[in-house]
Amino acid sequence: MSFGKWIGASLGWSFGGPIGAIVGLALGSFVDTLSSGKGGFTIDQGSKRGRTEYGGGSCRSQQQRRAQTTSGDFEVSLLVLASVVIKADGVQDQRELDFVRNQFVSMYGKDRANKAFKLFKGINKQTIPLRQVCVQIKQMMDHSSRLQLMHFLFGIAKADGMVTEDEESQIYTIAGYLGINASDYSSIKAMFYNSSDNAYKILEITKSATVDEIKKAYRKMAKKYHPDKVEHLGEEHKKGAEEKFKQVQKAYEQLQKERGF
Repeated sequence: MSFGKWIGASLGWSFGGPIGAIVGLALGSFVDTLSSGKGGFTIDQGSKRGRTEYGGGSCRSQQQRRAQTTSGDFEVSLLVLASVVIKADGVQDQRELDFVRNQFVSMYGKDRANKAFKLFKGINKQTIPLRQVCVQIKQMMDHSSRLQLMHFLFGIAKADGMVTEDEESQIYTIAGYLGINASDYSSIKAMFYNSSDNAYKILEITKSATVDEIKKAYRKMAKKYHPDKVEHLGEEHKKGAEEKFKQVQKAYEQLQKERGF
């Protein structure tokens, strides 16, 4: 499948609004069927769709729009936000770039990952309007999928061995724009740090929690981070979500051991 046909078949709502503009600019440097419109897809179609879906005349509810999120929409959102995080500390570390590529290979396979990384290179050259991009994602993507985005971004930042203050600050800003509350942010952040109270943070409780409260928190978090929550994005993203789920289980088992229950 050509690059143009792949991108045309993969994207839904993300080929409109600010993300669509970023993708369109990235594609503009590629020599493909996009410029001639062959294969039934052109950038003009994406631009028209963006004006329709994000114009003031749209009457669809937020829930209806979110139901249309596809694996491709999630994929492009990852690429755009990954570019922001990688550049946060002013240094584009090769290990972070390799992490993005490897994650996409594991999720999508080598061929699709190569196409995605080709698009990423075009995105990475741009200055991203972060707030506008995040507002679009928040409006169109469900909460569980946005949590998965946050987990991926911390993984990128940690790929070079540590999360710098600049990277953490950027991810924190993204979380706020995406509508991720402080408890969810702290829970995911704790999965990438080593400290004595990480298990409590992952389960979104304090050290003063009773055994019953710990059990209740575990059930709540296991439900929140269950891979089935992102099954609408495809099997590849269910596999990615399993890592968060395992961290919740690990945190609970640690507290069981410490508290002896």
